[in-house]
Amino acid sequence: MILWLEANDPFPDLSQALTGASDAPGLLAAGADLSPERLLDAYKKGIFPWYSAGQPVLWWSTDPRMVLHTDSFVISSSLRKSLKKVQGSMRFGGRWQIRFDSAFTQVMLACAAPRGEGEGTWITDDIIHAYSALHEQGFAHSSELWLDGQLVGGAYGVSIGRMFYGESMFARVTDASKIALAWLVHFLKNNGVSLIDCQQETSHLASLGAVSMLRSQFIDHVQQAIAQPQIESWKPLAPT
Repeated sequence: MILWLEANDPFPDLSQALTGASDAPGLLAAGADLSPERLLDAYKKGIFPWYSAGQPVLWWSTDPRMVLHTDSFVISSSLRKSLKKVQGSMRFGGRWQIRFDSAFTQVMLACAAPRGEGEGTWITDDIIHAYSALHEQGFAHSSELWLDGQLVGGAYGVSIGRMFYGESMFARVTDASKIALAWLVHFLKNNGVSLIDCQQETSHLASLGAVSMLRSQFIDHVQQAIAQPQIESWKPLAPT
């Protein structure tokens, strides 16, 4: 059994999350709302919302946790070529641009778009509204790749102190999401963020350098990172 949260109920201790022996390992609680205050409290505790349309809000704290160390991001030879193409274009005012936070909600909508026949999305209208509110408060950010003035790739997530929680990314042209992520990772690394929360274990994230971390170690890192000052200036910084 998991706890049902009313509007003002605190989150339960992470030890109450379902274990690997269950059908939903990491599920901690259900209910409550997606207010900025609730979301920030969740992320500070290592908890995140993940649910489908028609379900109540489901709150998770997975163990182990998939994370990406910013100094371990894997840039393949093909991605390096794509990055050089974009960087060269930007130096000479060409077709490509990298922007931060110029189209946050557009990035979310693109991430929410179906990616296969019959596929749904966990990025519901309520999620888009909630994270757009976080963005307006300076706690959620997007990295965007533009081609000829059109948004073709991006990634977004939540930033608290010197902790970044990756949420989703999308691509409309080859390597677009990876390019946006590479710029974001480089920016975060140069602003004192050493760890990005990836939440779920996937082979795609592993190919980019993400690894598993015990939840206890992850929470220790989160508590140290969120105590640091917020990043104030979000301007793209080219990967090297």
